[in-house]
Amino acid sequence: MNYWLMKSEPSEVSVDDVLASPGQQVDWFGVRNYQARNFMLRDMQVGDGVLFYHSSCAQPGIVGVAVVSHLALPDETQFDPASHYYDPKATREKPRWFCVGVRVLRKTECLSLQALRQHPDLSSMPLLARGNRLSITPVSAGQWKVIQGLLQESSN
Repeated sequence: MNYWLMKSEPSEVSVDDVLASPGQQVDWFGVRNYQARNFMLRDMQVGDGVLFYHSSCAQPGIVGVAVVSHLALPDETQFDPASHYYDPKATREKPRWFCVGVRVLRKTECLSLQALRQHPDLSSMPLLARGNRLSITPVSAGQWKVIQGLLQESSN
């Protein structure tokens, strides 16, 4: 099993939006970075753990725990000229962008970026690296365990 941190701007798709959707699931659309795309296309498996992270907002941080619910499929937004994520070079025969399904298991208290930075066991997380802007990053099993403990503490 792999673990991932996946960022979403809450104005685009929030953890509450996913919880209100059928099956509490969403296709993780709009990723337009090749490295993040390749994580979805090559590395993610159904059942992998996901930390749902709100970014570009007043209080960025981990706000939910989720799982990958389906393998990568072509991201439909790349074909829609009306979409902000439209890619004129993408075709149905040769799609460029993909998305996995993500199902939220539970919403959590926000575990802020500042709180994450306070834990030495998390110092090597790509999220905490200066200049990292990837929307999807791997999380080690050890980091996952530490974060699950912090989320448990914040819910008590």
